[in-house]
Order: sequence, then C-alpha cells, then structure tokens
Amino acid sequence: MNHSHFQGKYEVELKYRLPSKAQFLNTLSGIPHEVMLQDNSESDWYFDRPNRSLETDNISICIRKMEPSGIKLWIVKGPEPERCEATDIKDVSNAKSMLKTMGFEVVLKAHKTRSIYFVGEFHITVDSLDGIGDFAEFAIMTDDEAKLSIYKSQIEALALQFGLTKDALQTKSYKQMFMEKDV
Repeated sequence: MNHSHFQGKYEVELKYRLPSKAQFLNTLSGIPHEVMLQDNSESDWYFDRPNRSLETDNISICIRKMEPSGIKLWIVKGPEPERCEATDIKDVSNAKSMLKTMGFEVVLKAHKTRSIYFVGEFHITVDSLDGIGDFAEFAIMTDDEAKLSIYKSQIEALALQFGLTKDALQTKSYKQMFMEKDV
C-alpha cells in the first residue's frame, strides 16, 4: 500500500456525483490503476466546540475508523479549502476522549462505504453514502502550493475520461451533506 499518495499539507480534490457507480467502475477497469482498498466501512466522528467556532472558522476535525483495513486517522481540514492534514492514530476511543477532554463535542457521526484506487499520481475514492448517493473524489496531496492550479486542471482532465463534467461537480463536503440530511 502506497501512503505517499496521502502526504502533503494541501489537497487538490474534486468530487463528482456518480450517475452510475457500475459504469464508473467499468471505465476504471479499462484504465491502468492500483487498488488500495475496496468496500471499506468508514465511521467518522466530527468534532467542534460547543459554540461551533471551528465551523465558523471553516475548520473540520474528524476521527476516522476504517474496517476491515484497520486504518485509523485524525484528520484536520481548513481553514483554506485546500488545507488538509491527516495522521495515523492507534486508538480511536482514546483520541475521541482526548478531544472531549479539551472541550470538543461530537457534532456528527457519519458512515460511508469507500474504495480507493491510484491512477498515476492521483487517488480516486469511490464513496457510497446511505440515503445521499454515490460519489467519486479525484485528489492529490502536495506540499507545493504553486502546483495547486496545475493539479486541478489535471484532475478535471482525468474526470473527463470517466465522462464526469462540471455538471456533476459537488462543492459540498460530506459533512455538509450528512448535516443537511439529518435536518
């Protein structure tokens, strides 16, 4: 498994709603790719302060547990849209307890099924969110801020190979989608 795909403090990511997950996977089968994991169950716990100041500041803190891969992550996104950092953790319960001790509370618990594929230097996640739909995220991580617009163009070109255009582009985060669904 190649974790270099997930190194860097910036993430260029475009998310598309899939009209047909089966058709997307059929297209992927004809493109050279590597499988990182398939059909993992992901549980995400999103944290914020009681006054929701992280949301106000466009910052997201998430503890993620993936099964059966056993991957456990602490993820911080924001405040800039491209800013994303994650680190492996050993104990999800302990990490959640530490956040609660610091005054944070769980504002959302979400679940999805995720597969991750590598196509060249890019990674593609294919996600199924119960009651919301199927999505593909095309992304790359980097420390080079100067390459962000170049990578965005390259991701748009890769998405076009799957027939995905700006019409299918989703600008809301999964967190926003789940929060709106629960309202």
